[in-house]
Amino acid sequence: MAATFASRCSRVGRSLLGGLSNSSPGLFSTSHELTCGNFFSQQQRTFIQMRTVLKVVDNSGAKKVMCIQALKGKKGARLGDTIIASVKEAHPNGKVKKGKVVYGVVVRAAMQRGRCDGSEVKFDDNAVVLVDKQGQPIGTRVFGPVPHELRQKKHVKILTLAGHIA
Repeated sequence: MAATFASRCSRVGRSLLGGLSNSSPGLFSTSHELTCGNFFSQQQRTFIQMRTVLKVVDNSGAKKVMCIQALKGKKGARLGDTIIASVKEAHPNGKVKKGKVVYGVVVRAAMQRGRCDGSEVKFDDNAVVLVDKQGQPIGTRVFGPVPHELRQKKHVKILTLAGHIA
């Protein structure tokens, strides 16, 4: 659940190793498999787009939602963007019921996001906090780490409800 910080140098190093191993297949194959073997078996991390299933990390009653539409951007949503979603799983006594169409703010995304200091932040999962049309959170608690980039997107109320800011 913790955020993963990666520098741009590690990404360049991987592409250089990949290029070297492709040009000379027998020379670097064992070291390349040891260092980057899991890189190709992992899922491609992209924008949060239509039909993406996200985890709900507040106490509004929903467990999982499916993105219907990203309200900003053509490609999809990133950290801090607002989406429209449909509730797929919900607790029986929650405020939000299964099948309801809700708004949500993306608080964790598996896609990398660059920061001003040159570092990049990415999370293990895609997570959302449900909000109303005015942007106020439906739940009263937010679980797990929340990045401080939400302050730039004017979601300060979510940051105050969160216990851990990454």
